[in-house]
Amino acid sequence: MTQLDGRLNAHRPDLADIRLEGQVSADRYTEGWPAAIAIGAVPLRADPGFASGIDTEALFGETVRIFDVDNEWAWVQIERDAYVGYCPADALDEAAPKATHRVKALRAPVYPGPELKLPPVDMLPMNAACPVLEEAETRDTPYVRISETGWVAAAQLAPVDAFETDFVAVAERFTCTPYLWGGKTSIGLDCSGIVQTALHACGMACPRDTDMQEEGLGRMVEGGVSALLQRGDLVFWKGHVGIMRDGESFLHANGFHMEVASEPLEEAVARIADTSFGLPTSVKRL
Repeated sequence: MTQLDGRLNAHRPDLADIRLEGQVSADRYTEGWPAAIAIGAVPLRADPGFASGIDTEALFGETVRIFDVDNEWAWVQIERDAYVGYCPADALDEAAPKATHRVKALRAPVYPGPELKLPPVDMLPMNAACPVLEEAETRDTPYVRISETGWVAAAQLAPVDAFETDFVAVAERFTCTPYLWGGKTSIGLDCSGIVQTALHACGMACPRDTDMQEEGLGRMVEGGVSALLQRGDLVFWKGHVGIMRDGESFLHANGFHMEVASEPLEEAVARIADTSFGLPTSVKRL
C-alpha cells in the first residue's frame, strides 16, 4: 500500500476515506458525510483533545466531510484545501444552508440582532462563508442574518464570487497581526496561513503548508533571491514563506518578530540563514 500524506488524506489503521480504498490499508472505509463549520474559526488538530497542537483552522461556513465522531471529537477533512484533522463535534452544523456571501473584512462581529450596540456573540474571520437569510436596517446601517440568531453588518460581506484582485494588498492588511502557529485569521496566523488567506480572498486555490505551497504554486524564478524580484513573488525556505511587496521589501508572519512584519528581504535572508531554516530554497511567481 502507498504512503499517503496524512495531512491531505483521511486514513487511520481502523478507518479510511472510501476514496482511498486500494491505496491504504484500513479495517473499514467510509464515504463520510457533509457538514459546515458553525463557529467563527475552529482549530484542526492532529489528534483529538485540546492538548494536541493546532495544525490549521477551519472557518465559519467552510464545508467539511466528517469521517468519524468519537467522544465529542470529529475527524474531518476541509473540502477547500483537503486538510485532515480533529475538531470538537459541536463546532459543526450538518444542516447549514448554502453560503451566498463571504467575509471581506479582517473580522466581522456577529450580533444577536441587527444592532451594533449589542454585545457580539462571535467573530467571523476573512474568508468565512455565510448565507443571507434576512435583511434589516438599524439607524441607516444594513444588517443580514446569517444563522438562526446571528447578524452581521452587510458592509463587511461580499458575494461568494466577488473577490479581491491584489493578494499582496490583502496580506498587507494583516501587518502587525500576532504570529500564531496554525492560525489563519486576524487573531493570529502563521507564514503559510497569511499566504493561503490572501490567495483565497482573491479566489485562488492554495494549499495550506509551506512545502505544499512551494511544490504547487506558481513557477520557479530562475536565480532565486538573486533575481530581479517583483511584487507578489513568494520566497520559500524549508518551513517558511513570505511575500514580496516590491523588489526589495518582504512581508511574512514569523517567530522572530512574533507578528506579521515587513522588512528588507536582504536583511531577512541574512538573519534567517543563522537559524534552522537556513537559506531560501526557491522563489515562485504566480
